[in-house]
Amino acid sequence: MHNQKDHNRCFECDYLYIGDGFDNTVKTFDVETGRFLGSFVASGNNGLNGPRGLIFDHEGNLLVTNQKVDEGSGNVLKYNGQTGEFLGEIVKSDATGAPFAPRGIVLSKHNILFVADLVIEENGQHGEVRMYKYNGNTATFMRNLAHPPSGEFFPRSVVIGPDGYLYVSVRNNPNTAEGQLGGYVVRYNSKTGAFGGVFIHPFNDLNRPEGLVFGPDGNLYITSFRRDASDTDKILIFDGRKGKLLDKIDLDVVGQPRAFAQAILFGPDGKLFVPINGPSDPDTGAPAGPYTGSVRRYNVYHKTYDLFVPPAMSGGPLGMPWYLTFGNTNPATLAYQSDREESSNHHPPH
Repeated sequence: MHNQKDHNRCFECDYLYIGDGFDNTVKTFDVETGRFLGSFVASGNNGLNGPRGLIFDHEGNLLVTNQKVDEGSGNVLKYNGQTGEFLGEIVKSDATGAPFAPRGIVLSKHNILFVADLVIEENGQHGEVRMYKYNGNTATFMRNLAHPPSGEFFPRSVVIGPDGYLYVSVRNNPNTAEGQLGGYVVRYNSKTGAFGGVFIHPFNDLNRPEGLVFGPDGNLYITSFRRDASDTDKILIFDGRKGKLLDKIDLDVVGQPRAFAQAILFGPDGKLFVPINGPSDPDTGAPAGPYTGSVRRYNVYHKTYDLFVPPAMSGGPLGMPWYLTFGNTNPATLAYQSDREESSNHHPPH
């Protein structure tokens, strides 16, 4: 495999970066064609073991939540945004407030870093949304956000909405059979951390929701897993102001091979990019479905897609794609912005 940072890359171009949980890399793709450009962060680089959330900070460096699978507490790693060189742990795994199982991540314009921590310890009974003050080099733990007054709290992903609130997808207890169904979305004041209430209630066909993004249309798009074999894996679409369920995009067909996603992101031309995360082999983690490892590029109005990256079984480079970011993804709202000065100020190597 060639390394992406060895290539000449145009200054004006943007690129798609995807964390691959199968070989613990961050891979890069041409934003127009989907052509694989290599590994921006090499396999296991400085302990990368379970890359999850990806964003570029305001100085253009890549931040990665690292779950450190089967190693104890996770951390947040920083890589040079032009070379992929390791720049250090901004949240150390042995620091106060370190996340145990970090997933989604966003960085506000005020340099407040929010990390969804699915569970606080092995077989833990709740998770946390952790709040850090980021100075460009380290992120100092501030506090955990308040739990909802009722219901199980296992947060998976985060995004700051057009209204300035922090939205959090929450699943039920992953350690119980009942917890495999259901889920909801809460929101917080992103400046103060004050709890702002339940935005989407559990009765909306949400099952283990994770990736959530606001579209150019102002609606909220959320990944959801199937309820049982008579259901589909899907993306649910909610009114971005009222939280009302509007529509869905099925990712597979009942009775046919599954195709599910953990994270989603809008990119150029208002297209929704959907990495197909599984199914995978439960023992080895290797891709086990005909669609696993692919990346789909959806027209959300017609619910159609083109195959942006082929699946692993057809020779594609991704084994277990998780979270994704573009260089021009806003690190707070996760919206795609063509004006680099308005996004993450990320400049690829040239």
